[in-house]
Amino acid sequence: APAAHLSSPRAPAAHLSSLASMTPGGGVHGSQTSVNARRWRQKPLLRVYGEELYFKTGSDAVKLLSNEAERRDKDKPLYLEQFTNFMRHLQPVFDRSPKYAWLAKILLEPERTVSFKVTYIDDWGNARTNRGWRVQHSSSLGPFGGPMHFGRHVTEDLLRAQSFDATFANALTGRRLGGAAGGANFEPALASEAEIQRFCQSFMTELQKYVGPGLDLPSMGVNCGSTEIGYMYGQYKRTATNLSKHGFGMLWGGSVPHPEVHGYGPVSFAKSFLEARGDSLRGKRCLVTGSGKVALAVADKLVAEGAIPLTLSDTSGFIYEEGGLPSAKLAQISTIKAERGARIGRYIVASTTAKYNDPEDIFDVPCDLVFPTNSNEIDAQAAEKLANNGCSTIVDAGYSPTTPEAIASLKKLGVAHCPFRATLAIGNALAYTSKEHQIIKADISDEIDKEAARVFQEVQRTASEYNVRGDLDAGAAIASFLRVANVMASHGSV
Repeated sequence: APAAHLSSPRAPAAHLSSLASMTPGGGVHGSQTSVNARRWRQKPLLRVYGEELYFKTGSDAVKLLSNEAERRDKDKPLYLEQFTNFMRHLQPVFDRSPKYAWLAKILLEPERTVSFKVTYIDDWGNARTNRGWRVQHSSSLGPFGGPMHFGRHVTEDLLRAQSFDATFANALTGRRLGGAAGGANFEPALASEAEIQRFCQSFMTELQKYVGPGLDLPSMGVNCGSTEIGYMYGQYKRTATNLSKHGFGMLWGGSVPHPEVHGYGPVSFAKSFLEARGDSLRGKRCLVTGSGKVALAVADKLVAEGAIPLTLSDTSGFIYEEGGLPSAKLAQISTIKAERGARIGRYIVASTTAKYNDPEDIFDVPCDLVFPTNSNEIDAQAAEKLANNGCSTIVDAGYSPTTPEAIASLKKLGVAHCPFRATLAIGNALAYTSKEHQIIKADISDEIDKEAARVFQEVQRTASEYNVRGDLDAGAAIASFLRVANVMASHGSV
Protein backbone atom coordinates (compact mmCIF):
# COMPACT_ATOMS: atom_id res chain seq x y z
CA ALA A 1 0.00 0.00 0.00
CA PRO A 2 1.41 3.42 -0.90
CA ALA A 3 0.64 4.74 2.58
CA ALA A 4 2.92 2.12 4.05
CA HIS A 5 5.99 3.51 2.30
CA LEU A 6 5.65 7.22 2.94
CA SER A 7 8.76 9.18 3.79
CA SER A 8 8.82 11.67 6.61
CA PRO A 9 11.48 13.51 8.63
CA ARG A 10 13.53 11.27 10.89
CA ALA A 11 12.04 11.20 14.38
CA PRO A 12 13.89 10.62 17.65
CA ALA A 13 14.49 6.94 18.36
CA ALA A 14 11.83 5.22 20.40
CA HIS A 15 12.80 3.16 23.40
CA LEU A 16 10.83 -0.06 23.82
CA SER A 17 11.15 0.18 27.57
CA SER A 18 8.74 3.09 27.39
CA LEU A 19 6.09 0.72 26.08
CA ALA A 20 5.69 -0.83 29.50
CA SER A 21 3.58 2.15 30.50
CA MET A 22 1.72 2.46 27.21
CA THR A 23 -1.55 1.83 28.99
CA PRO A 24 -2.75 3.22 32.31
CA GLY A 25 -1.22 1.25 35.13
CA GLY A 26 0.62 -0.97 32.67
CA GLY A 27 -2.66 -2.74 31.90
CA VAL A 28 -3.53 -4.59 28.75
CA HIS A 29 -6.40 -2.53 27.39
CA GLY A 30 -6.00 1.22 27.56
CA SER A 31 -6.60 4.17 25.25
CA GLN A 32 -3.89 6.33 23.73
CA THR A 33 -4.18 9.96 22.78
CA SER A 34 -4.15 10.76 19.11
CA VAL A 35 -1.02 12.85 19.72
CA ASN A 36 0.94 9.87 20.96
CA ALA A 37 -0.38 7.71 18.13
CA ARG A 38 0.77 10.26 15.54
CA ARG A 39 4.17 10.51 17.23
CA TRP A 40 4.76 6.78 16.86
CA ARG A 41 3.52 6.74 13.26
CA GLN A 42 6.19 9.31 12.44
CA LYS A 43 8.90 6.78 13.28
CA PRO A 44 10.06 4.21 10.71
CA LEU A 45 8.79 0.74 11.57
CA LEU A 46 11.38 -0.95 9.34
CA ARG A 47 14.59 -0.11 7.59
CA VAL A 48 15.18 -2.34 4.55
CA TYR A 49 18.33 -1.86 2.48
CA GLY A 50 18.57 1.72 3.67
CA GLU A 51 14.91 2.56 2.94
CA GLU A 52 12.86 3.67 5.93
CA LEU A 53 9.29 2.35 5.90
CA TYR A 54 6.44 4.07 7.74
CA PHE A 55 2.77 3.28 8.25
CA LYS A 56 -0.37 5.32 8.77
CA THR A 57 -2.95 2.66 9.57
CA GLY A 58 -3.05 -0.75 11.19
CA SER A 59 -3.58 -2.29 7.76
CA ASP A 60 -0.34 -0.65 6.57
CA ALA A 61 1.54 -2.06 9.56
CA VAL A 62 0.21 -5.56 8.88
CA LYS A 63 1.36 -5.34 5.25
CA LEU A 64 4.82 -4.10 6.21
CA LEU A 65 5.32 -6.85 8.79
CA SER A 66 3.99 -9.56 6.45
CA ASN A 67 6.21 -8.38 3.60
CA GLU A 68 9.22 -8.34 5.91
CA ALA A 69 8.47 -11.90 7.06
CA GLU A 70 8.28 -13.03 3.44
CA ARG A 71 11.55 -11.26 2.61
CA ARG A 72 13.32 -13.06 5.46
CA ASP A 73 11.68 -16.49 5.21
CA LYS A 74 10.37 -16.98 1.69
CA ASP A 75 11.35 -20.67 1.93
CA LYS A 76 8.97 -21.30 4.86
CA PRO A 77 5.40 -21.16 3.50
CA LEU A 78 3.76 -22.74 6.57
CA TYR A 79 5.32 -20.20 8.90
CA LEU A 80 4.49 -17.31 6.57
CA GLU A 81 0.84 -18.41 6.40
CA GLN A 82 0.51 -18.56 10.20
CA PHE A 83 2.41 -15.29 10.76
CA THR A 84 0.47 -13.36 8.12
CA ASN A 85 -2.93 -14.52 9.31
CA PHE A 86 -2.05 -13.80 12.93
CA MET A 87 -0.94 -10.27 12.04
CA ARG A 88 -4.22 -9.61 10.21
CA HIS A 89 -6.09 -10.14 13.45
CA LEU A 90 -3.91 -7.49 15.11
CA GLN A 91 -4.93 -4.67 12.76
CA PRO A 92 -7.31 -3.05 15.29
CA VAL A 93 -4.54 -3.19 17.92
CA PHE A 94 -2.12 -1.33 15.65
CA ASP A 95 -4.85 1.19 14.77
CA ARG A 96 -5.53 1.91 18.42
CA SER A 97 -1.93 1.75 19.71
CA PRO A 98 0.69 1.97 16.92
CA LYS A 99 3.46 1.22 19.45
CA TYR A 100 2.49 -2.45 19.43
CA ALA A 101 3.70 -2.80 15.83
CA TRP A 102 7.28 -2.42 17.10
CA LEU A 103 6.78 -5.30 19.49
CA ALA A 104 5.27 -7.44 16.74
CA LYS A 105 8.37 -6.69 14.66
CA ILE A 106 10.61 -8.27 17.34
CA LEU A 107 8.54 -11.47 17.08
CA LEU A 108 9.57 -11.88 13.43
CA GLU A 109 12.56 -13.89 14.58
CA PRO A 110 12.68 -16.79 17.07
CA GLU A 111 15.11 -16.40 19.93
CA ARG A 112 16.93 -19.58 18.92
CA THR A 113 16.76 -22.28 16.24
CA VAL A 114 18.82 -25.42 16.80
CA SER A 115 19.34 -28.10 14.13
CA PHE A 116 21.37 -31.22 14.83
CA LYS A 117 22.24 -34.71 13.62
CA VAL A 118 20.68 -37.75 15.31
CA THR A 119 22.51 -41.03 14.68
CA TYR A 120 21.43 -44.40 16.10
CA ILE A 121 21.96 -48.10 15.40
CA ASP A 122 19.05 -50.09 13.93
CA ASP A 123 18.22 -53.72 14.71
CA TRP A 124 20.51 -54.92 11.92
CA GLY A 125 23.53 -53.10 13.27
CA ASN A 126 23.44 -50.34 10.65
CA ALA A 127 23.97 -46.66 11.50
CA ARG A 128 20.98 -44.49 10.62
CA THR A 129 20.89 -40.70 10.64
CA ASN A 130 17.99 -38.28 11.04
CA ARG A 131 17.75 -34.55 11.60
CA GLY A 132 16.46 -33.01 14.81
CA TRP A 133 15.32 -29.48 15.63
CA ARG A 134 14.21 -27.27 18.49
CA VAL A 135 12.84 -23.82 17.66
CA GLN A 136 12.57 -21.59 20.73
CA HIS A 137 10.49 -18.62 19.67
CA SER A 138 9.85 -16.53 22.78
CA SER A 139 10.66 -16.75 26.48
CA SER A 140 9.07 -13.41 27.37
CA LEU A 141 6.52 -15.01 29.70
CA GLY A 142 8.78 -17.73 31.08
CA PRO A 143 10.65 -20.90 30.10
CA PHE A 144 10.04 -22.13 26.57
CA GLY A 145 7.35 -24.78 26.31
CA GLY A 146 5.92 -26.71 23.41
CA PRO A 147 5.50 -30.04 21.64
CA MET A 148 7.93 -32.56 20.18
CA HIS A 149 6.91 -34.24 16.90
CA PHE A 150 8.37 -37.27 15.17
CA GLY A 151 7.60 -38.22 11.56
CA ARG A 152 8.47 -37.72 7.93
CA HIS A 153 6.23 -34.63 7.93
CA VAL A 154 8.45 -32.76 10.40
CA THR A 155 10.43 -29.87 8.88
CA GLU A 156 11.99 -26.69 10.18
CA ASP A 157 9.18 -24.77 8.46
CA LEU A 158 6.51 -26.67 10.40
CA LEU A 159 8.33 -26.24 13.71
CA ARG A 160 8.91 -22.54 13.08
CA ALA A 161 5.16 -22.10 12.56
CA GLN A 162 4.25 -24.16 15.60
CA SER A 163 6.74 -22.43 17.91
CA PHE A 164 5.29 -19.07 16.84
CA ASP A 165 1.75 -20.25 17.58
CA ALA A 166 2.80 -21.96 20.83
CA THR A 167 3.99 -18.58 22.10
CA PHE A 168 0.42 -17.27 21.98
CA ALA A 169 -1.45 -20.46 22.84
CA ASN A 170 0.68 -20.73 25.99
CA ALA A 171 0.07 -17.05 26.76
CA LEU A 172 -3.65 -17.73 27.08
CA THR A 173 -2.97 -20.35 29.76
CA GLY A 174 -2.23 -17.55 32.22
CA ARG A 175 0.94 -19.44 33.22
CA ARG A 176 4.49 -18.16 32.94
CA LEU A 177 5.33 -20.16 29.83
CA GLY A 178 7.01 -19.24 26.55
CA GLY A 179 6.66 -20.88 23.13
CA ALA A 180 8.76 -23.52 21.36
CA ALA A 181 8.44 -26.61 19.15
CA GLY A 182 10.79 -29.37 18.14
CA GLY A 183 11.15 -32.87 16.80
CA ALA A 184 12.81 -34.97 14.12
CA ASN A 185 12.09 -36.49 10.72
CA PHE A 186 12.11 -39.97 12.29
CA GLU A 187 9.15 -42.24 11.53
CA PRO A 188 8.27 -44.37 14.61
CA ALA A 189 5.76 -46.46 12.64
CA LEU A 190 8.63 -47.92 10.62
CA ALA A 191 10.84 -48.70 13.62
CA SER A 192 10.87 -51.41 16.27
CA GLU A 193 10.47 -50.58 19.96
CA ALA A 194 14.21 -51.07 20.51
CA GLU A 195 15.02 -48.73 17.60
CA ILE A 196 12.64 -46.09 18.98
CA GLN A 197 14.36 -46.27 22.36
CA ARG A 198 17.83 -45.94 20.84
CA PHE A 199 16.69 -43.05 18.65
CA CYS A 200 15.13 -41.20 21.61
CA GLN A 201 18.32 -41.65 23.62
CA SER A 202 20.50 -40.31 20.80
CA PHE A 203 18.07 -37.44 20.19
CA MET A 204 18.09 -36.39 23.85
CA THR A 205 21.90 -36.65 24.11
CA GLU A 206 22.09 -33.61 21.83
CA LEU A 207 18.84 -31.88 22.81
CA GLN A 208 19.71 -31.81 26.54
CA LYS A 209 22.21 -29.02 25.80
CA TYR A 210 19.34 -26.66 25.01
CA VAL A 211 16.51 -27.70 27.37
CA GLY A 212 15.97 -27.97 31.11
CA PRO A 213 13.52 -27.20 33.96
CA GLY A 214 14.21 -23.46 33.92
CA LEU A 215 14.92 -23.13 30.21
CA ASP A 216 12.72 -25.25 27.96
CA LEU A 217 9.97 -27.76 28.80
CA PRO A 218 9.33 -30.10 25.82
CA SER A 219 6.01 -31.93 25.78
CA MET A 220 4.07 -34.55 23.83
CA GLY A 221 3.21 -34.15 20.18
CA VAL A 222 2.50 -36.15 17.03
CA ASN A 223 4.10 -39.61 17.29
CA CYS A 224 5.70 -38.53 20.56
CA GLY A 225 3.63 -39.90 23.40
CA SER A 226 4.17 -41.22 26.90
CA THR A 227 6.57 -43.95 25.76
CA GLU A 228 8.86 -41.60 23.83
CA ILE A 229 8.70 -39.03 26.64
CA GLY A 230 9.83 -41.70 29.10
CA TYR A 231 12.75 -42.79 26.90
CA MET A 232 13.91 -39.20 26.43
CA TYR A 233 13.69 -38.33 30.10
CA GLY A 234 15.59 -41.47 31.02
CA GLN A 235 18.48 -40.33 28.81
CA TYR A 236 18.17 -36.78 30.12
CA LYS A 237 18.75 -38.06 33.67
CA ARG A 238 21.93 -39.78 32.53
CA THR A 239 23.40 -36.66 30.92
CA ALA A 240 22.15 -33.80 33.14
CA THR A 241 22.36 -32.95 36.83
CA ASN A 242 19.39 -30.56 36.92
CA LEU A 243 16.41 -32.92 37.06
CA SER A 244 12.65 -32.34 37.21
CA LYS A 245 9.79 -33.12 39.55
CA HIS A 246 7.89 -36.30 38.79
CA GLY A 247 4.97 -35.33 36.55
CA PHE A 248 5.98 -31.68 36.24
CA GLY A 249 8.43 -29.52 34.32
CA MET A 250 11.09 -31.02 32.06
CA LEU A 251 9.33 -33.85 30.13
CA TRP A 252 7.15 -34.15 33.27
CA GLY A 253 9.91 -36.12 34.95
CA GLY A 254 9.22 -38.98 32.54
CA SER A 255 5.60 -39.35 33.71
CA VAL A 256 2.92 -37.63 31.61
CA PRO A 257 0.26 -36.14 33.93
CA HIS A 258 -3.33 -36.55 32.78
CA PRO A 259 -2.75 -36.79 28.98
CA GLU A 260 -6.52 -36.62 28.51
CA VAL A 261 -6.57 -32.87 29.27
CA HIS A 262 -5.51 -32.03 25.71
CA GLY A 263 -8.71 -33.65 24.41
CA TYR A 264 -10.97 -32.45 27.21
CA GLY A 265 -9.99 -28.80 26.63
CA PRO A 266 -11.61 -28.30 23.19
CA VAL A 267 -14.83 -29.98 24.37
CA SER A 268 -15.01 -27.78 27.47
CA PHE A 269 -14.40 -24.69 25.32
CA ALA A 270 -17.26 -25.75 23.04
CA LYS A 271 -19.41 -26.23 26.15
CA SER A 272 -18.71 -22.66 27.32
CA PHE A 273 -19.29 -21.32 23.80
CA LEU A 274 -22.67 -23.04 23.45
CA GLU A 275 -23.78 -22.09 26.96
CA ALA A 276 -23.08 -18.44 26.12
CA ARG A 277 -25.58 -18.90 23.29
CA GLY A 278 -28.14 -20.53 25.54
CA ASP A 279 -27.43 -23.99 24.15
CA SER A 280 -25.58 -27.13 25.33
CA LEU A 281 -23.66 -30.14 24.05
CA ARG A 282 -26.34 -32.60 25.13
CA GLY A 283 -27.69 -34.55 22.18
CA LYS A 284 -25.37 -32.89 19.66
CA ARG A 285 -24.04 -35.14 16.88
CA CYS A 286 -20.28 -34.69 16.70
CA LEU A 287 -17.63 -35.71 14.17
CA VAL A 288 -14.20 -36.41 15.64
CA THR A 289 -11.22 -36.89 13.35
CA GLY A 290 -8.12 -38.83 14.35
CA SER A 291 -7.94 -41.75 16.76
CA GLY A 292 -4.92 -40.98 18.91
CA LYS A 293 -4.98 -40.06 22.59
CA VAL A 294 -6.33 -36.56 21.92
CA ALA A 295 -9.15 -37.72 19.63
CA LEU A 296 -10.16 -40.50 22.05
CA ALA A 297 -10.15 -38.01 24.94
CA VAL A 298 -12.35 -35.67 22.89
CA ALA A 299 -14.84 -38.48 22.29
CA ASP A 300 -14.72 -39.55 25.95
CA LYS A 301 -15.49 -36.01 27.15
CA LEU A 302 -18.29 -35.65 24.60
CA VAL A 303 -19.96 -38.79 25.97
CA ALA A 304 -19.62 -37.42 29.51
CA GLU A 305 -21.35 -34.20 28.42
CA GLY A 306 -24.25 -36.07 26.80
CA ALA A 307 -23.13 -35.45 23.22
CA ILE A 308 -22.91 -38.18 20.56
CA PRO A 309 -19.50 -38.77 18.94
CA LEU A 310 -20.10 -40.43 15.58
CA THR A 311 -16.68 -40.94 13.98
CA LEU A 312 -12.98 -41.57 14.49
CA SER A 313 -10.34 -41.84 11.78
CA ASP A 314 -6.71 -42.41 10.85
CA THR A 315 -4.67 -42.49 7.65
CA SER A 316 -6.43 -45.66 6.50
CA GLY A 317 -9.96 -44.23 6.68
CA PHE A 318 -12.73 -43.65 9.21
CA ILE A 319 -15.39 -45.51 11.18
CA TYR A 320 -18.94 -44.21 11.51
CA GLU A 321 -21.45 -45.33 14.14
CA GLU A 322 -24.88 -43.83 13.38
CA GLY A 323 -25.99 -44.43 16.97
CA GLY A 324 -22.83 -42.94 18.41
CA LEU A 325 -19.73 -44.27 20.15
CA PRO A 326 -20.48 -44.89 23.85
CA SER A 327 -17.78 -45.45 26.45
CA ALA A 328 -17.67 -49.24 25.94
CA LYS A 329 -16.97 -48.89 22.22
CA LEU A 330 -14.39 -46.17 22.84
CA ALA A 331 -12.61 -48.56 25.22
CA GLN A 332 -12.48 -51.17 22.44
CA ILE A 333 -10.99 -48.65 20.00
CA SER A 334 -8.48 -47.49 22.62
CA THR A 335 -7.32 -51.10 23.06
CA ILE A 336 -6.89 -51.49 19.30
CA LYS A 337 -4.96 -48.22 18.89
CA ALA A 338 -2.73 -48.98 21.87
CA GLU A 339 -0.88 -51.38 19.58
CA ARG A 340 1.71 -49.35 17.69
CA GLY A 341 0.80 -49.13 14.00
CA ALA A 342 -2.72 -50.57 14.40
CA ARG A 343 -5.40 -49.18 12.07
CA ILE A 344 -8.89 -47.98 13.00
CA GLY A 345 -10.45 -50.34 10.44
CA ARG A 346 -9.90 -53.28 12.81
CA TYR A 347 -12.81 -51.97 14.88
CA ILE A 348 -15.43 -53.10 12.34
CA VAL A 349 -14.62 -56.71 13.27
CA ALA A 350 -15.83 -55.98 16.82
CA SER A 351 -18.95 -54.03 15.79
CA THR A 352 -21.98 -55.10 13.78
CA THR A 353 -23.24 -51.54 13.34
CA ALA A 354 -20.10 -49.65 12.34
CA LYS A 355 -19.55 -48.38 8.80
CA TYR A 356 -16.07 -48.08 7.35
CA ASN A 357 -15.35 -45.30 4.83
CA ASP A 358 -19.08 -45.02 4.19
CA PRO A 359 -19.90 -42.39 3.05
CA GLU A 360 -16.73 -41.83 1.05
CA ASP A 361 -15.80 -38.60 2.85
CA ILE A 362 -16.03 -38.23 6.63
CA PHE A 363 -17.34 -34.68 6.18
CA ASP A 364 -20.38 -36.03 4.30
CA VAL A 365 -21.70 -37.41 7.62
CA PRO A 366 -24.55 -35.17 8.93
CA CYS A 367 -23.54 -33.51 12.21
CA ASP A 368 -23.93 -30.53 14.52
CA LEU A 369 -20.30 -30.01 15.56
CA VAL A 370 -16.88 -31.09 14.26
CA PHE A 371 -13.73 -31.62 16.33
CA PRO A 372 -10.82 -31.91 13.85
CA THR A 373 -7.44 -32.96 15.30
CA ASN A 374 -5.22 -33.11 12.18
CA SER A 375 -3.46 -30.10 10.68
CA ASN A 376 -5.06 -28.42 7.65
CA GLU A 377 -7.71 -31.11 7.17
CA ILE A 378 -10.63 -28.68 6.82
CA ASP A 379 -10.24 -26.54 3.72
CA ALA A 380 -12.78 -24.22 2.07
CA GLN A 381 -14.41 -27.12 0.18
CA ALA A 382 -14.78 -29.21 3.34
CA ALA A 383 -16.16 -26.18 5.19
CA GLU A 384 -18.87 -25.69 2.58
CA LYS A 385 -19.70 -29.40 2.66
CA LEU A 386 -20.04 -29.36 6.46
CA ALA A 387 -22.27 -26.27 6.36
CA ASN A 388 -24.55 -27.97 3.83
CA ASN A 389 -24.75 -31.03 6.10
CA GLY A 390 -26.05 -29.02 9.04
CA CYS A 391 -22.84 -28.34 10.96
CA SER A 392 -23.12 -25.21 13.11
CA THR A 393 -19.71 -25.14 14.84
CA ILE A 394 -16.15 -26.29 14.14
CA VAL A 395 -13.99 -26.66 17.25
CA ASP A 396 -10.25 -27.01 16.62
CA ALA A 397 -8.94 -29.92 18.71
CA GLY A 398 -5.44 -30.04 17.20
CA TYR A 399 -2.84 -27.73 15.75
CA SER A 400 -4.32 -25.52 13.00
CA PRO A 401 -6.77 -28.09 11.56
CA THR A 402 -8.82 -25.40 9.80
CA THR A 403 -7.12 -23.50 6.99
CA PRO A 404 -7.36 -19.68 6.75
CA GLU A 405 -9.41 -20.06 3.57
CA ALA A 406 -11.82 -22.35 5.40
CA ILE A 407 -12.15 -19.90 8.29
CA ALA A 408 -13.04 -17.11 5.87
CA SER A 409 -15.56 -19.41 4.20
CA LEU A 410 -17.10 -20.38 7.55
CA LYS A 411 -17.79 -16.73 8.36
CA LYS A 412 -19.68 -16.29 5.09
CA LEU A 413 -21.61 -19.52 5.67
CA GLY A 414 -22.57 -18.59 9.24
CA VAL A 415 -20.68 -21.48 10.84
CA ALA A 416 -18.96 -20.68 14.15
CA HIS A 417 -15.26 -21.45 14.61
CA CYS A 418 -13.41 -22.03 17.91
CA PRO A 419 -9.67 -21.46 17.21
CA PHE A 420 -6.88 -23.79 18.26
CA ARG A 421 -4.94 -21.08 20.10
CA ALA A 422 -7.78 -20.90 22.62
CA THR A 423 -8.84 -24.55 22.74
CA LEU A 424 -5.29 -25.92 23.14
CA ALA A 425 -4.42 -23.37 25.84
CA ILE A 426 -6.83 -25.08 28.23
CA GLY A 427 -5.08 -28.44 28.20
CA ASN A 428 -1.65 -26.81 28.38
CA ALA A 429 -2.65 -24.88 31.49
CA LEU A 430 -3.49 -28.09 33.32
CA ALA A 431 -0.76 -30.29 31.84
CA TYR A 432 2.09 -28.05 32.98
CA THR A 433 0.78 -27.52 36.51
CA SER A 434 -1.54 -30.39 37.40
CA LYS A 435 0.91 -32.29 39.59
CA GLU A 436 1.98 -29.10 41.31
CA HIS A 437 -1.65 -28.48 42.29
CA GLN A 438 -2.22 -32.15 43.17
CA ILE A 439 -5.31 -32.48 41.00
CA ILE A 440 -6.72 -36.00 41.23
CA LYS A 441 -8.11 -37.69 38.13
CA ALA A 442 -11.71 -37.46 39.34
CA ASP A 443 -11.46 -33.66 39.49
CA ILE A 444 -9.77 -33.15 36.11
CA SER A 445 -13.01 -32.63 34.19
CA ASP A 446 -14.21 -29.91 36.59
CA GLU A 447 -10.82 -28.17 36.51
CA ILE A 448 -10.84 -28.22 32.71
CA ASP A 449 -14.35 -26.73 32.63
CA LYS A 450 -13.26 -23.88 34.91
CA GLU A 451 -10.18 -23.16 32.81
CA ALA A 452 -12.21 -23.29 29.60
CA ALA A 453 -14.74 -20.81 30.96
CA ARG A 454 -11.92 -18.41 31.90
CA VAL A 455 -10.25 -18.64 28.47
CA PHE A 456 -13.55 -18.27 26.62
CA GLN A 457 -14.55 -15.22 28.63
CA GLU A 458 -11.19 -13.54 28.01
CA VAL A 459 -11.34 -14.24 24.28
CA GLN A 460 -14.95 -13.10 24.00
CA ARG A 461 -14.33 -9.96 26.06
CA THR A 462 -11.26 -8.99 24.03
CA ALA A 463 -13.11 -9.47 20.73
CA SER A 464 -15.85 -7.14 21.91
CA GLU A 465 -13.39 -4.55 23.20
CA TYR A 466 -11.63 -4.36 19.82
CA ASN A 467 -14.88 -4.16 17.83
CA VAL A 468 -14.69 -7.67 16.37
CA ARG A 469 -17.54 -9.05 18.47
CA GLY A 470 -18.16 -12.75 17.91
CA ASP A 471 -14.87 -13.32 16.07
CA LEU A 472 -13.15 -15.79 18.40
CA ASP A 473 -10.15 -16.10 16.07
CA ALA A 474 -9.43 -12.38 16.38
CA GLY A 475 -10.25 -12.35 20.09
CA ALA A 476 -7.80 -15.18 20.82
CA ALA A 477 -5.05 -13.61 18.70
CA ILE A 478 -5.40 -10.16 20.27
CA ALA A 479 -5.72 -11.39 23.86
CA SER A 480 -2.67 -13.65 23.58
CA PHE A 481 -0.57 -11.05 21.76
CA LEU A 482 -1.27 -8.40 24.37
CA ARG A 483 -0.24 -10.78 27.16
CA VAL A 484 3.11 -11.37 25.45
CA ALA A 485 3.66 -7.82 24.18
CA ASN A 486 3.09 -6.07 27.50
CA VAL A 487 5.75 -8.24 29.13
CA MET A 488 8.13 -7.81 26.21
CA ALA A 489 7.82 -4.05 26.59
CA SER A 490 9.41 -4.15 30.02
CA HIS A 491 12.37 -6.19 28.72
CA GLY A 492 13.56 -3.56 26.23
CA SER A 493 14.96 -4.33 22.77
CA VAL A 494 15.70 -8.04 23.27
